[in-house]
Amino acid sequence: MVMKPEPQTDMVTLTVPAGEFKAKCLRLMDEAMLTQHRIKVTKRGKTVGHFVPEPPEQKPFRSVVGRSPNAKILGDVISPLPQEWTLPEWLWDKPNKSSKKAKKNK
Repeated sequence: MVMKPEPQTDMVTLTVPAGEFKAKCLRLMDEAMLTQHRIKVTKRGKTVGHFVPEPPEQKPFRSVVGRSPNAKILGDVISPLPQEWTLPEWLWDKPNKSSKKAKKNK
């Protein structure tokens, strides 16, 4: 396989003879799409065409609020929860009594 990179442009260009491009066309196009490299096809040393991959499609940002027109944010959603809404630290590691009773009944 004879491929030569051409560094003069911002996108890497690979030079491929026409016969080789014809034989390996689909694989070369897949590689070009993954690596975003151009392919210059030559016939007897003269350029006969270029394959330039399409840039990857970027989906536009869609806000959660934009999806639900009736959604309203009421209050502060960034501050931590008030103390009365959280579990006390002494309950963090203790298992539930109900789960112990369920295991004994089995």
